[in-house]
Amino acid sequence: MRKYPFKNYVEYLKDNPEGYWFKQRLYGWGWTPAKLQGWLVVLAFVVVILLNGLYLTYRASVLGDPTALDLTIFFSVLALSIIGIIWIGYKTGEKPNWNWGRVK
Repeated sequence: MRKYPFKNYVEYLKDNPEGYWFKQRLYGWGWTPAKLQGWLVVLAFVVVILLNGLYLTYRASVLGDPTALDLTIFFSVLALSIIGIIWIGYKTGEKPNWNWGRVK
């Protein structure tokens, strides 16, 4: 297992008969994308976060200091994005659990 960690990790992700979009991480708590749909969700999350930051930067460069409304929009989109990706992970992934490596 230790000799080829990336190969073993890919084998772990491919062992997915239930068709989960996200599988449990091998180390720690949470998920990792296991199918194309999971990667697309992560990509969409990153794009939304980047666009959100660009929006705030643009508003600050045009208007000077961001207004309270700008900050409210920024943090609302940020919170909804995080809640959304966690919700999708729960609905389409394995139950998250603490893991300390692959158990055979």
